[in-house]
Amino acid sequence: MHKSHNLPQPFADLGIEVPLLRALQQMEFKDPSPIQMELIPPVLAGRDVLGQARTGTGKTAAFALPTLQMIDPAGRLQAIILTPTRELAVQVLGEFKRLAQFTEIHCVPVYGGTGIKQQAHQLGKKPHVVVGTPGRVMDMMQRRLLDLSNIRFAILDEVDRMLDIGFRDDIRKILGSISNPHQTVFVSATLEDEIKTLARQYMKNPVEVNVSRDEMTVDEVAQYFCVVDQWDKFRLLRAFLDHYKPKLAIVFTNTRHGARKVAGRLFDAGIEAKEIHGDLVQQKRERIMERFRKHQIPVLVATDLAARGIDVHSITHIINYDLPQDIAVYVHRIGRTARMGASGMATTFVTREEGGDLTEIEMLINKQLEELKVPGFTPSPPPRGRDGEAPRGASAPLTSQANPTPVAAAPAMPTSLGGKFPLRRRRR
Repeated sequence: MHKSHNLPQPFADLGIEVPLLRALQQMEFKDPSPIQMELIPPVLAGRDVLGQARTGTGKTAAFALPTLQMIDPAGRLQAIILTPTRELAVQVLGEFKRLAQFTEIHCVPVYGGTGIKQQAHQLGKKPHVVVGTPGRVMDMMQRRLLDLSNIRFAILDEVDRMLDIGFRDDIRKILGSISNPHQTVFVSATLEDEIKTLARQYMKNPVEVNVSRDEMTVDEVAQYFCVVDQWDKFRLLRAFLDHYKPKLAIVFTNTRHGARKVAGRLFDAGIEAKEIHGDLVQQKRERIMERFRKHQIPVLVATDLAARGIDVHSITHIINYDLPQDIAVYVHRIGRTARMGASGMATTFVTREEGGDLTEIEMLINKQLEELKVPGFTPSPPPRGRDGEAPRGASAPLTSQANPTPVAAAPAMPTSLGGKFPLRRRRR
């Protein structure tokens, strides 16, 4: 028998009932995070909600708890949760199952990378909650294996990313197919005009909840940049891992090939590292993620799309081996660390040609990154071609926006950060 006085009272004060409180107790949740405090009451009150919260703030439990509490175990499918990627769907499904462990509520996944027959079989068991990606959900609807007509709760997680990767039409079709009166909840790191337009079309007088305080990144993330030439990146990464010895780290690359190459070189160097990207079959990705969560793999080399669902609270270091091609992705990357109040370190490798991109990141987050000198690393000369000449562009002189004339490598010319910050010296 559980002792009711050991249950997390702050969640009870928000209106959460005993079966869910028991799950929270087992998961060692004691106090609600700001997004949970702000989102749970209006959802329990039956309101549509438009919520803005950064990654790692406990937003999944914020919409899962009130949804699970209001589901009727005697009914059929009542809640659909959409996520941008299968990895995030796996994470959200896991959280729903853990929170529902003392209830009779049944939750199933619907996402790509897994056989249609297997998921059709799970849908045949009359689940109460479906967690999936828009593409596979649409596929199941067209096959008449998924009927959303009786849905009571439609929840879209990370709406901004779903729109970014092209699920705009699928989202509209899915939401438009729900004929039953229902609640709609959007949760997003940003609330851009397109999201608000979507909300006006599919929500009724939504409550707007914003716990981001207009800060794109959390103070608990110490953010640095390292100036490095392209050919020296791997040596710098080795030196970084040797010096800081991260408990759990994610190294971000822009391509699948890059992830494979970096992970392979780390493994050959005796560092337990695995890559995760879209070319891996779903089962292998899930096995790698499970080992990562259990700290059996200290370094994960990932592409952005594959990393969208990584929800591991104890990640200590984020390393941007490649600067993201979309500057806004920087925020999502470093949001993998410093979750739920923990601290973390994010380090971005920047070549001299990428100085302008670094400035754009600083303008986006309204924060100046500090330059980091990694102990044990000294820059190496450019590799020579077969004819003994340096590669084209390898030893190009440094330039700056302030003075396009080539200047000596040291000292670099100062760069203005658009009035947000004073002039400072930076290698370009």
